[in-house]
Amino acid sequence: MNDLPGLPAGITGSRFSSRRVRLLAHQLVTTALDFVFPPRCIQCNRAGSLLCARCQAQIPTPPPIQERQSPLAERRATAEFGGPIQEAIHALKYKGQWRYAVPLSQRLIAELARSNWQPTLITATPLHQARLKSRGYNQAALLAESLAHAVKVPFRPDAVRRIRDTPAQVGLGMRDRQLNVAGAFQAESALVSGQRIVIVDDVYTTGATLRECASALLEAGAIKVWTLTVASASHRDQSDGLPASAVT
Repeated sequence: MNDLPGLPAGITGSRFSSRRVRLLAHQLVTTALDFVFPPRCIQCNRAGSLLCARCQAQIPTPPPIQERQSPLAERRATAEFGGPIQEAIHALKYKGQWRYAVPLSQRLIAELARSNWQPTLITATPLHQARLKSRGYNQAALLAESLAHAVKVPFRPDAVRRIRDTPAQVGLGMRDRQLNVAGAFQAESALVSGQRIVIVDDVYTTGATLRECASALLEAGAIKVWTLTVASASHRDQSDGLPASAVT
């Protein structure tokens, strides 16, 4: 069977799940609406794209961070969390407007190209099945799959999974966030052993979830783990002062 236009290769066949059917239906509806109502930039309202090149050129890219005492070898983000990037992320994450995954994933592609990373596998911060069922999709997985397809690196959403449904991190401080997600993830050794892995997410806040995912991947045999996010709410090393279980 041929892959469907507009979707990453490999989406059809055995992987063509009911979740992907819903996403395809959303895409078809959105494409039809775009003919009637052309997309407009979320920042300047210029017709033609959801986040135009002129507005994107005005968004500074934060420097990469190498955290001390962290399982993450390095973290990169394409922008600070705010302005049009924040609006685009919220539209994707909370309003079901998954077409914003296209311009946001393009930013990830450009940022990965600026790094000296050489990943052999790309994955995404996983949602618990209950939350995935409620939302209908994982926005991080949409971004990660587009990135992986563009750079021709295998995408494995099942490389790490959430084994415990945790309360939302919103409103929690750094230490409480870390305790909230402690032991919440498990990686598949058969998939990650010997691999150099990029974890993709929409926002780096305190890094608690991403560090916990990275720890699970390293414990399962991964060689190195980086994280790449669309936005970052903090550009300093937040790893100092964490309990040892959080950073090993």
